[in-house]
Amino acid sequence: MDLKLLFISTLLGMICCGRAQQEGNECIKANALSCGECIQVGAKCGWCTDTEFLKQGEPTSARCDELESLKKRGCSNTKIENPHGSQKILKNKAVTHRKKGAEKLRPEDITQIQPQKLSLKLRSGEPQNIKLKFKRAEDYPIDLYYLMDLSYSMKDDLENVKNLGTSLMKEMSKITSDFRIGFGSFVEKTVMPYISTTPAKLLNPCTGDQNCTSPFSYKNVLKLTSNGQQFNSLVGKQQISGNLDSPEGGFDAIMQVAVCGNHIGWRNVTRLLVFSTDAGFHFAGDGKLGGIVLPNDGKCHLKDGMYTMSHYYDYPSIAHLVQKLSENNIQTIFAVTEEFQPVYKELKNLIPKSAVGTLSANSSNVINLIIDAYNSLSSEVILENSKLPEGVTISYQSHCKNGLVNEGENGRKCSNISIGDEVSFNINITAQGCPKQGKPETIKIKPLGFTEEVEIELNFICECDCHKNGIKNSEMCHNGNGTFECGACRCNKGRVGRQCECRKDEVSTEDLDKNCRRDNSTDICSNNGECVCGTCECKKRENPEERYNGEFCECDNFNCDRSNNKLCGGHGSCECRVCICDTNYTGSACDCSLDTSTCLASNKQVCNGRGMCECGTCRCTDPKFQGPTCEICPTCPGVCTEHKECVQCRAFGTGEKKDTCERDCGYFNLIVVKDRDKLPQPVQAFPLMHCKERDANDCWFYYTYAVNNTEKEVHVVEALECPAGPDIIPIVAGVVAGIVLIGLALLLIWKLLMIIHDRREFAKFEKEKMNAKWDTTENPIYKSPINKFRNPNYGRKAVAL
Repeated sequence: MDLKLLFISTLLGMICCGRAQQEGNECIKANALSCGECIQVGAKCGWCTDTEFLKQGEPTSARCDELESLKKRGCSNTKIENPHGSQKILKNKAVTHRKKGAEKLRPEDITQIQPQKLSLKLRSGEPQNIKLKFKRAEDYPIDLYYLMDLSYSMKDDLENVKNLGTSLMKEMSKITSDFRIGFGSFVEKTVMPYISTTPAKLLNPCTGDQNCTSPFSYKNVLKLTSNGQQFNSLVGKQQISGNLDSPEGGFDAIMQVAVCGNHIGWRNVTRLLVFSTDAGFHFAGDGKLGGIVLPNDGKCHLKDGMYTMSHYYDYPSIAHLVQKLSENNIQTIFAVTEEFQPVYKELKNLIPKSAVGTLSANSSNVINLIIDAYNSLSSEVILENSKLPEGVTISYQSHCKNGLVNEGENGRKCSNISIGDEVSFNINITAQGCPKQGKPETIKIKPLGFTEEVEIELNFICECDCHKNGIKNSEMCHNGNGTFECGACRCNKGRVGRQCECRKDEVSTEDLDKNCRRDNSTDICSNNGECVCGTCECKKRENPEERYNGEFCECDNFNCDRSNNKLCGGHGSCECRVCICDTNYTGSACDCSLDTSTCLASNKQVCNGRGMCECGTCRCTDPKFQGPTCEICPTCPGVCTEHKECVQCRAFGTGEKKDTCERDCGYFNLIVVKDRDKLPQPVQAFPLMHCKERDANDCWFYYTYAVNNTEKEVHVVEALECPAGPDIIPIVAGVVAGIVLIGLALLLIWKLLMIIHDRREFAKFEKEKMNAKWDTTENPIYKSPINKFRNPNYGRKAVAL
């Protein structure tokens, strides 16, 4: 059973190893026919341009291999094409180091991310690493647009918002000296099912004597301004409106605020959108209730501040909003009442760089809500990139405050960043193959919610440098039937063969096949290849490290002798089924070393002058000597004395070397036996010496010393044999006599106690006997053997007949 398990585990190991090799050498598996195709396989692949590199039978694709494998096969470094990617920084303006109160800068002069523009050359499979630095600038300008629901339920909120301009200006001045504020409002689409059941209600949708304005979808009341009084004045003139259903048309308003940058007045600074409501929202598809089926086009449709296409386009979808908010670097703050917190928190999870705050019933806490939300949003930086070309991947690693390092999706962001803090990101960009046929591409990376971005130009390495020197219609390619480049022919269309010598329609004919038979054999290419244009092209093995070669594919590099389960013992190469050994090795499996340094004894003689060095190992010719260098003689005189002190200290902890035992005496294996009979006997296959030595106390100890191959073994009897001295005999005799007397005394005491016990038991028996009261006249269980019977008619008169 154990042998079966061993066999199975060995077989599995060989299979796994084979697969690892096969998977590891993707270069050979690719069957690349040109240098350009080869370098697109992966970063490990190189192409040998040496015209004499290929052996007979090897296809052109054999020029493409892993770099180390090419070198082993004889291709010099100068002949290997292995281009590498590179990067160049085109714009590298340093991040701004500025404190509040310093000289005022224009927004475009403030830099928070570095560098700003790069150019990369990408080799397939080889990542290019770039490092971005981000620093949150102090006193950075802020634009805030307040978008408010003006349906009837927000009437009391409007009263508090009317004074928001100056109050918010005052609070935001603690954060930035450059703050602007704008205002917009929304209600609902102006179609009948949403706002009224009769056209008359359009003028005043409110009930009773309430004075309300006509319903509208979205209105830009105030463009972004630094005049807080103007904000208060215009907002103070606003009136409440009304509609029928609870969800509002806020998504229409958000879309227009995002895409109508010129109307809103957005600058390239921090952009905040405060969305204030006490209701839910309509989204894509809800417009069908009013007969609106066209999807939102995501474009600006403002005229005189009013959204004019609410009756024509449906509400935008959440994904559409996310896209436009991100494109325009707008961070959203949802200021909603407690009732709708769960809904907007779910919405926040779908919109990056957004926050949710709880609005009091009358919006009295709106300033604190905005300040808290801004601090939360601005303390986190999240990088995003534009759409990547097909075949290009990107990965992030963030280095945040306090040495925190994140990878994966978390590698895109850093949290808890204060003003003036600096963080960095390591970004790896990798291409596979040759995306976009080698045409340059541009991607952008930017921190969400910020207008700054990093522009990266991607250039793809799709051809080798030697491709530029290719000779079209070269005579080296069979009368000009191909381009000779990078040491090989790249055949014209319709031509095949190493030198493009055949047309595709004549690659296999009887006349050509006979050129592929060795010694008039019936086997074409030794059954190890195909005959192409009269020349053998050897087939490939599943393991790409194993190859057939030769004019008739009769050779291979894997059917050579092995040693220690290694081809050619790991000390040579297999060529045409014969091991070509490295220097200082010989033998059919290169398993015999010619190096005699391992045979040198301590006297610098080979095998101590008592043997021969064969394959790096001494063969001792003197049978008394053993060991790797024939220096050990277990049966020579003086062996016992030589090892006495070490045996004594290791077995008994005594002797002159007891303090240095661990250091000096670890050169042999110690085996303790019970007695002398258990010691090994000289019948062993290796020489053995029996030793008897005496210690300082005149005690004898017995042991054997032997060398088993290269292992030194000492067997020692566990107990010392010490002689008994004359002074100790009387003491021992006295002790023995004392023990005997004590034993006799104990025996007499025990006998006396037994006699007393027996007499007491007998007296007790006699007493019980006297007390017994039996009836002596008759045995109570006695029964007489005599039975008496009486005739019932005895004494009666006889009856007359």
